[in-house]
Amino acid sequence: MKKHYVRRGISFIVSLVFAVLFLMPTVLTITNSFMTEKEINANYGQVFGAAAGGSTYVADKVNLKFIPDKVSFSQYISVLIKSPDYLIKFWNSVILTLPIVFLQLAIASLAAYGFTRWRGKVRAAIFFSYVILMLMPYQVTLVPNYLVSDWLGILDTRKSIILPGAVAPFSVFLLTKFMRRVPVSLIEAAKLDGASEWYIFTKVCLPQCRAALYSIAILVFIDYWNMVEQPIILLRDETQQPLSVFLSQINSGEVGIAFAAAVIYMIPTLLLFLGGEEYLVEGIAHQGSVKG
Repeated sequence: MKKHYVRRGISFIVSLVFAVLFLMPTVLTITNSFMTEKEINANYGQVFGAAAGGSTYVADKVNLKFIPDKVSFSQYISVLIKSPDYLIKFWNSVILTLPIVFLQLAIASLAAYGFTRWRGKVRAAIFFSYVILMLMPYQVTLVPNYLVSDWLGILDTRKSIILPGAVAPFSVFLLTKFMRRVPVSLIEAAKLDGASEWYIFTKVCLPQCRAALYSIAILVFIDYWNMVEQPIILLRDETQQPLSVFLSQINSGEVGIAFAAAVIYMIPTLLLFLGGEEYLVEGIAHQGSVKG
């Protein structure tokens, strides 16, 4: 019994340490967003100043502060009221991400149903190509996307990001694996009752894949919500670029604003994750495909 409690105690301590290390950047960002610009520059100015000058070496010790000397909302006032450009960039992120999520789920659902219901060498070859494309990092496909977007005349428009994102292979692969867990008996029973393929797809398969759909939506949203390379390459017009591009290009004069913008920027992902944590875990683990 003592060994059991010792192991549990050690496991708890190790988990607590990793949890603190994992949450530290988020907590630091939130608390520092309430600091004054003067205090932020005093603590981190040399870090971003060195980065802006092309140097990776910081001579002095960086002072990480979790509690501000004086609580200030000036950074949020600047982001939300005085500088509407940041809010425009935030809504640019929304306009780019939401269509990708909805279109990718719609296309992936239809493709996954096709891969699940019909078997054959052609289907296997197409699905294998999806796996190969999924293993390729999106940086590899940036140049082809740029050339195709230029050929289609949609370069420097939101379509150059939305259209490639809508047909990304990750959702098709994950949803196909999950949809194959739907019992064949349910589909056969529906067919015996005279159900059409569309009825089987919408009323039998999709309800069984609710957890997978929600987990895929969360993962796709987070992925494209934080995208940087695609907007920089495909959207040269800065007025259409999302807030993630600004956060990746902050300089020493915008550190305080970046903290506040980062807090606002993480709110949608946090709400989405907290609201669907149960579905996310269930969808990834491929559990409970049949509801009782």
